[in-house]
Amino acid sequence: MKEITGGICAAKGFKANGIHCGIRKNKTKRDLSLITSEVKAAAAAVYTTNLVKGAPLTVTKAHIADGYAQAVICNSGNANTCNANGIEIAEQMSELVEKATGISKNDVVIASTGVIGQVLDITPIANGMDELAAGLGDHSDLAAEGIMTTDTVKKEIAVSFDIGGVECKIGGIAKGSGMIHPNMATMLVFITTDVAIAPELLQKALSTDIASTFNMVSVDGDTSTNDMVTVLANGMAGNAIIDKEDESFAEFCKALNSVTVYLCRKIAGDGEGATKLLECKVTGATDEKTAKTVAKSVICSSLLKAAMFGADANWGRVLCAIGYSGADVDVNKIDVSFESAKGRLDVCVNGAGIEFSEEKAKEILLEKEIDILVELNSGDAKATAWGCDLTYDYVKINGDYRT
Repeated sequence: MKEITGGICAAKGFKANGIHCGIRKNKTKRDLSLITSEVKAAAAAVYTTNLVKGAPLTVTKAHIADGYAQAVICNSGNANTCNANGIEIAEQMSELVEKATGISKNDVVIASTGVIGQVLDITPIANGMDELAAGLGDHSDLAAEGIMTTDTVKKEIAVSFDIGGVECKIGGIAKGSGMIHPNMATMLVFITTDVAIAPELLQKALSTDIASTFNMVSVDGDTSTNDMVTVLANGMAGNAIIDKEDESFAEFCKALNSVTVYLCRKIAGDGEGATKLLECKVTGATDEKTAKTVAKSVICSSLLKAAMFGADANWGRVLCAIGYSGADVDVNKIDVSFESAKGRLDVCVNGAGIEFSEEKAKEILLEKEIDILVELNSGDAKATAWGCDLTYDYVKINGDYRT
């Protein structure tokens, strides 16, 4: 397996584009993206568990109920959520795709992101559709820009790998910076692959993967109304179709995981106002559930996130987060360390503090990527969670997000 260029256009048969159509006032910001496949593709998706759901999710779920799709359209700047005519607008977006590309409206995945409860006018989308479709090509980067809201960097990745001696490719783009605390996926993620795989196995691969990837990311503790991860697999690589859980399925799952883990790290590191990526690695747990519970609790602690912003080795906040996590752990066995490109520093052994250099701690914690290492010393299970520091800018960004 190797990383390649091309993002969502790396896999055979996929094209993409992103434009500014006028949903957002800032004309330098792209706000409409389109992804298409030459042929109908197996499709799988996971959706937010928030009871308040964006209309595009409802429409998408109906469109891919048969296990197939051929295009994805997504707008930014408006979430199309809590709107009386939200379903109608989402359906109209798919109809516009059909008119511009010839792809059936019933094979279109629809997504929206941005402000909740704001009426979405179909006019700019309709006016921009011809330009959007005409510009379809090897433009994963433009599509990645078109789905961004408060994101500060594009999030895209692609890898190549072999299945049965056939070269296959998989790529993805994502958006997510604030309102990130998924219980299924994360803001918006679109993944494309030329692997031939049965829809039911594609869904199983995705549903299994997100439990240890996107569900282990948290920026601010808020679960979005529009969270969705979608995978399209068009089979154009030419491999023997994966229709059972064999070695080929395992290889596909491995490739999918390499893409999702990369996007998880990019999303966490680009949290609203964030200056640092935090990765909590828990080892020595009695079972995976315990490891995940501990890792997620640590990464969600506002006090710890604030300490990491200030490069303060306040390790007691790690133990505090473990203590209220609900996990059944022996607090007298816990070891804690901080690690970055500047080295590793042990700060707690068997649940008690040990002497350490504050100067060395500051040096380690001033880095852009910090690992919080938690050893529970009670078993062999492990888990990883991703988050970011909590800064003054987070409040500034969200204090006037709508206005």
